[in-house]
Amino acid sequence: MTPTLPRTVRAVDTAQLLDLAEEAAMHSFSQRLPVDWLREHLATDATHYLFPTLVQRLTHRPETPLQWRCQQLLTVSSGEQVWGLLDVLPDTFDKIPETLDTASKKDLVSRIERAVRVRERVERMAADAGS
Repeated sequence: MTPTLPRTVRAVDTAQLLDLAEEAAMHSFSQRLPVDWLREHLATDATHYLFPTLVQRLTHRPETPLQWRCQQLLTVSSGEQVWGLLDVLPDTFDKIPETLDTASKKDLVSRIERAVRVRERVERMAADAGS
């Protein structure tokens, strides 16, 4: 039986996000940013947000556990918030405490939808460096 995808937003600090990214890398999940990139670019004292959007089951890799694909709102060292994806194990996600009220969650989902994609930010930074 497939677990029900939670319709919530969870807040994590940078250390927790790095742990989630390391877990995703360990399982070779397809949607994750490189842990080294995150360490280099995330604001160390920031809060980041995860919003599960779909249940991901890799039928071509049956040994891979079921995941929840989460949209992420990440705060980078410049203070800018950027959008990314992260596949998370359901049990891992469930262990993240529920700390946000309904109004905050709605606001965060709206901000996630408007955020610059990580790829766009990286491309912009490369273009600026080449100028």
